[in-house]
Amino acid sequence: MVQFGCNKPGPKDEIATFIEDLASKDRFSGAVLIAKDGKPILEKAYGLANRDYDVSNRLDTKFNLGSMSKMFTAIAILQLVEQGRLAVDDSIIEHVPDYPNQEVAGRVTIHHLLTHTSGLGDFFTEEFFKTSKDRFRALQEYLPLFVDNPLRFEPGAQFSYSNAGYIVLGLIIEEITGQSYFDYVRENIYQPCGMTNTDSYELDQVVQNIAVGYSIDIRDGGRLKNNLFFIPIKGSSAGGGYSTVEDMLNFSNCLVNHQLLSPELTEILLEGKVENPDLGGNAKYGYGFGDRMINNHRVVGHSGGAPGICANLDIFLDLGYTVVILSNSDNACLQVRTNIRETLLK
Repeated sequence: MVQFGCNKPGPKDEIATFIEDLASKDRFSGAVLIAKDGKPILEKAYGLANRDYDVSNRLDTKFNLGSMSKMFTAIAILQLVEQGRLAVDDSIIEHVPDYPNQEVAGRVTIHHLLTHTSGLGDFFTEEFFKTSKDRFRALQEYLPLFVDNPLRFEPGAQFSYSNAGYIVLGLIIEEITGQSYFDYVRENIYQPCGMTNTDSYELDQVVQNIAVGYSIDIRDGGRLKNNLFFIPIKGSSAGGGYSTVEDMLNFSNCLVNHQLLSPELTEILLEGKVENPDLGGNAKYGYGFGDRMINNHRVVGHSGGAPGICANLDIFLDLGYTVVILSNSDNACLQVRTNIRETLLK
């Protein structure tokens, strides 16, 4: 097990030096937090949250999580399982009887949706990019982008990452609880875990201390542009919420201490169920969480990415480490993730 010395160079210093080097070359902008047994041992912010006004990122800066929000959706579903209000083998139609595509709703189960084995596709379609992004404030508004499409394969036959599937999970949560998805996760995940800087903020409203995403546009000569016209105006059950590294540590602590789900259901949530060929190796996808062995150590979590968004949560279950990387630049957080994994596990 890695021990960080207080006065002599060690793994923590190696990691810090690596990130500082990336940031000095303007290849990483964001915040990084490493915790051991729930307590931070390295936390620092880098780069600019807003380049127009030269505003620096801070540890409490809110970053777009991308698909990391799928973890919250999966936990919400299993909370409803724990309450006896649904079962993962239930079909969509059992809980959303007026789902517009009845044939699909009768064949696809909640388990299929959670594990990306439903055969549903994506909502980042040509139609999405032609549509004003301020239209997407409620989950129902995503349905026209995919609901009439046929399934890509027989449900359960294979893994194919599906943002559309997690929109449908959000609709199931809304139907069962009578609340909006956003209110449910706020009241049942964010608030119990002390995540005071986490939500799906509407970006045409005033949101303090929020990072603007920046992406290199190769179609425009490699110019750096903000991503405000690319992302929906509000997050969804498939992704796009905002959080801070400190809030995500609170979330990790809450999860592993079984404050969100019972120990049994927590393991059902995290346990890999289908192979994830996108990640290679021994990686599997559970319910809203990836599950893999790295150097004989089990690591669970989720990443998120899009132009100007790069984020990752790694929970090293047997070693007690939590690593949160949130970035408002394109892909450099993945280099940081690789460096941290290799350094902690060597």
